[in-house]
Amino acid sequence: MSAETPPTLVSERIGQFFVDQDGSRDRLEFTEYGAGPAWVVLLHGQLMPRRMHQPLARALAARGLHVVTLDLLGHGRSDRPADPLAYSMTAFAAQVVALLDHLGAEQAVVGGTSLGANVSLEVAAAAPDRVRGLLLEMPVLDNALEAGLIAFSPLMLAARFLPWTVSGVRRVTRPVPRGLVGFWTGIALDTLDQRADSLAAVIHGIFFGRIAPPSSERRRITAPAMVVGHPSDPIHPAADAAMLAAEMPGARFVRARSILEWRLRPRRLDALAAEFALGCWEGVGATGSATRRRPRAGA
Repeated sequence: MSAETPPTLVSERIGQFFVDQDGSRDRLEFTEYGAGPAWVVLLHGQLMPRRMHQPLARALAARGLHVVTLDLLGHGRSDRPADPLAYSMTAFAAQVVALLDHLGAEQAVVGGTSLGANVSLEVAAAAPDRVRGLLLEMPVLDNALEAGLIAFSPLMLAARFLPWTVSGVRRVTRPVPRGLVGFWTGIALDTLDQRADSLAAVIHGIFFGRIAPPSSERRRITAPAMVVGHPSDPIHPAADAAMLAAEMPGARFVRARSILEWRLRPRRLDALAAEFALGCWEGVGATGSATRRRPRAGA
């Protein structure tokens, strides 16, 4: 965690639930931060663990929000089946809805980074009544598909045809004690802790399916949204984030100062995210019922 972020004390609980899909039953793991009726669900980037959002989750929970970080299927400490058919953006969105059902949460502010942003859009398209707001960082849309294929296709091919390379990296990274390295170094090590069969399946399932709701569906998403874009990021170009913010009637674009701002100097974006999420839940009482108001998400 950045030295710029003050320490916070919030309750943290690890939980799990199961989803049934095409005859299989898979276990998903999540972490809850804080308590109360103002739910926020944060989703990780592709191949990354839910722990990447621990600093933001703690910052939001310290402001009174009830935050949940989820390992989607094939990621982190959730199950990792080797079948490409188990993985798609729509299946990931269904897992988020199943999480809300498991928690007894009627609605949540749903958000995430990269893959997590796209999955959040799918949740809003498929179950708009469950989405209180959208907190989207680095969505992968029209301007990013070629760069994404160039970045991840070699990983898929190596995992499929040279599985020993993935296994070798795993043998090196897994024994490193995470408590002895910096937070983001630990996240990088967790991301490298992959199994070849499931790694190939995840990438295959994602890139040969629907990447995100098409523009016609995105324009119908009316939930308030804060869309964060980064400069100088070919896989997550700021143009995609700005385009998305322009498409959705309730969205506002926030430009990060760099691709590393939210990782290394998070105070400004943490504050904007907290203001946005709290605005989505403004006026909610102990029962969790309220009329949604349009929050502000200033640049």
